[in-house]
Amino acid sequence: MKRLIFTFFWVIFITFVIALTFISTIGIETKKFNNLFSQKINENYKQISLELNTIRFKLDIKELSLFLETNNPNIDYKDINIPVKNIKAYVDFISLLKTEIKISKINIFFPNINLNQIKNISTLMKPSNFISFVNNKVIKANCDLEFEIYLQKDNEIENFITRGSVSDFEVEVIEGFSIKKASFNFFGDKTDILIKNIFGNSIFFDIKDGDIRLKLSPELSLVSNFKTKINFNNEIDIKNKFLDNLKYLKNFKNLQAEINNSFSINFDKTYKVKSFDYKNYGKVFSATFNLDNQINAYFLKEKINLLSLTDSDVKMSFNKKNNSYDISGKYSLNDDLPSNFKFKNIIIDGLSKINLEAEFTKGLYLDFLNYEKLNTTKSNIKIDINKKGNSLKVNEFTYKEGKNYLFLKGLKVIDNRFLNLDKLSIKTFNEGVKNNDFLIIFDKKIKISGEKFDANNLPKILKNKSKNNFFSKINREIEIDILNINVPLSEKLENFKLIGKIENGKFKSISSKGEFDKKNFLDISMKNDDKSKKKYLEIYSDLTKPLLTEYNFFKGLTGGKLLYSSIIYGNISKSKLRIEDFKVVNAPGMVKLLSLADLGGLADLAEGDGITFDFLEINMEKNEELLKLNEIVATGPSISVLMDGYQDSKLTSIRGTLVPAKTLNKIISKIPLIGEIVIPKEIGEGLFGISFKLKGPSGNVKTTINPVRTITPRFIQKIIDGKKTVK
Repeated sequence: MKRLIFTFFWVIFITFVIALTFISTIGIETKKFNNLFSQKINENYKQISLELNTIRFKLDIKELSLFLETNNPNIDYKDINIPVKNIKAYVDFISLLKTEIKISKINIFFPNINLNQIKNISTLMKPSNFISFVNNKVIKANCDLEFEIYLQKDNEIENFITRGSVSDFEVEVIEGFSIKKASFNFFGDKTDILIKNIFGNSIFFDIKDGDIRLKLSPELSLVSNFKTKINFNNEIDIKNKFLDNLKYLKNFKNLQAEINNSFSINFDKTYKVKSFDYKNYGKVFSATFNLDNQINAYFLKEKINLLSLTDSDVKMSFNKKNNSYDISGKYSLNDDLPSNFKFKNIIIDGLSKINLEAEFTKGLYLDFLNYEKLNTTKSNIKIDINKKGNSLKVNEFTYKEGKNYLFLKGLKVIDNRFLNLDKLSIKTFNEGVKNNDFLIIFDKKIKISGEKFDANNLPKILKNKSKNNFFSKINREIEIDILNINVPLSEKLENFKLIGKIENGKFKSISSKGEFDKKNFLDISMKNDDKSKKKYLEIYSDLTKPLLTEYNFFKGLTGGKLLYSSIIYGNISKSKLRIEDFKVVNAPGMVKLLSLADLGGLADLAEGDGITFDFLEINMEKNEELLKLNEIVATGPSISVLMDGYQDSKLTSIRGTLVPAKTLNKIISKIPLIGEIVIPKEIGEGLFGISFKLKGPSGNVKTTINPVRTITPRFIQKIIDGKKTVK
């Protein structure tokens, strides 16, 4: 009996397994529900037309649920054929017995859908931006798609799940630029879409290991992570339209990098961007960038038009409020060997906080310090800068090169105008000899003090003074105390002291003294008349060459004492320069003039020991555009000269008269003591001198001469007055 019962149960169990296997794999084929399903669908969804083939009744063991399955149904939506391969409808078994079909879930499978079919299906989806993207940007795609639709009791859609994969995907991101051979898997429902395993190629970079999560409810948001491998060079054919959108890309000669990227975007209900956050980190193996505007700073010996990075770590972050850049590795300028650097820039509400540490190998020349760095030496630079709009603050700047050192703290510049400076410390060497060692401190007063200052190039800098007064916002008293100042022509100025006042970036008052040696001094004074708003400047120097070395007119001048006085009103000045007891030696202009005049003896003298002058006096007026030389008169034992003219940025024009001293003395000896100046006829015989003109643009001044038989009374009177003053 027991054996019979055991056998009976085994038969039942085997039968059940066979039946279960059959119903879950092959199923029970029937056409009984065809019209019922079609009618039900058409009643609930008027825009859908459904025709079914044979239906199989099956069991889903995983979900322990019964379902009806049909293959290759004919479905039309708004007269668009939907390429469905398979449909499964999970039903309440009892409802089948009552012919009141209750469907809990529908699975729809779309295999191997091509782009045209995807475009047809996309019309069922939202938002409209997605439809526009599919129709206008997607060029190629193959897709396997599966829908799970969950229904309520009244067969209304409660939720849905979609999953699948896309291969051979090509999309035009921007006109002229596409991503090709892309593939990914996706999963989505009413609230989220998840895209994973994203891979793709473009003309200069590849995407791998990417994912995107699109949150649809309650508001739209997107989060993505992906890796990019960039391999770009400027020989790649990219349409100009794309380059216009990425304006800096066209400046890259090459770029090789691997970058890890992540970004998130939040949209409002109208699909406008509310916020975004983009971050990346990775490695730049090689990058070369052409600079649109060459770096041509006055202190650089070489124009810089190429910036290269190698073996550099990159970390960046961007959002609506803050941006940050963190790059470190090796860089080079033009074709230099790579040097180490670290660069960090944090931008918060328009304020850039910049930190840079770098080795620097390019040649430098700071003319105001007479400091030179060769290409063969390496220096170190550290910069800490804050910048917002037209406002710049240099918190700290440090420069080191061997024994040379420059430290700056608290520099503030607004609208290209100097505002403040806490401290500037400088120590430099020229050919191994210290030539600068001084300190500048801005407090209630500007204090400049130190052991040495190299002013060899100061006359040249002052001569080429810019129209833009960088220091126009300075209004302070100033004190200068420098033990040793190097001035042009290897002269030394010792114990230089100055006290003064600066208003609107210009000296209002000056009182200063210095010693060239125990016998030769330099005095400078400036006084200000507040009522007339005029400044009165006087300079006295026992040595002339250090002050005049940058002016071509005075080339070849040696010896003498200098007195300069000037009345300054705004940008206009009236000045007088007088130099006494000097020589002119090997002055190219003077030698040429004497040679052209056929004054051979004087020309030889000018090339030898020099021509001695008792005095030179220049009366002039100057504004921003024009230097007017009202009168230049000079006389000496060998020759006397009277000139006038003008000079502007384009032209020099001077005319004058030159008379050998013997002729002039002979004329003067004939002048009556009382009455008008009368030049006897007998003296008019022969050559008295020459008249000359100097005219032309800078560097191309031409000289013309003519003989003179009559000397004007003005010429004679000026020479006589000048000699009286000397005596």
